[in-house]
Formats: sequence, structure tokens, C-alpha cells
Amino acid sequence: MHAPQSIEGWQVWDLVQRSGGQLRVAGGLAPQVLGFDMTAVLALAGALGVPPLAVGELMPAVEAAMVRRMNEAGEADPRASGFLP
Repeated sequence: MHAPQSIEGWQVWDLVQRSGGQLRVAGGLAPQVLGFDMTAVLALAGALGVPPLAVGELMPAVEAAMVRRMNEAGEADPRASGFLP
């Protein structure tokens, strides 16, 4: 696992953990995660005092990895993504 290397990194990681409910998902029989609702994530970052530069630098990489892994898990087993019972 890649642990954050700075205070800002830890702040963004905390933001990611708090943003789990802010996902954009395309529905259907095979739902796909599209990414975070960045408007909501940026508002939360502001409320938490997370430096905007850190959010702008780190969130795209975190989002890309999260989307890739969640969609891979959903393709292997739709229940693994958490979208289907």
C-alpha cells in the first residue's frame, strides 16, 4: 500500500475516506463507477480546510485508481462492487 508522505497527503486521504457517498455511477444491469462528484468533494475539502492545491494535485490520481479498481471488481463479480445485493 502507498501511504501518504505529507500532511497534505494525509488530509486528502481523509477527504477520500469521507467522500465515499459522493460517487457518480452509471446505472443499469452492469453499473459503472464514473468518479467522484467533484463539486461535493471540493465543498467538503473547503469545509475541512484541506489545501485546494493538494486536492487538485492528488484527487485525480486517487479517483482514477478508485474507478479502475471498483469497475474491475464489478466486472469480476457485480456483487463485489456493492451495487447488487
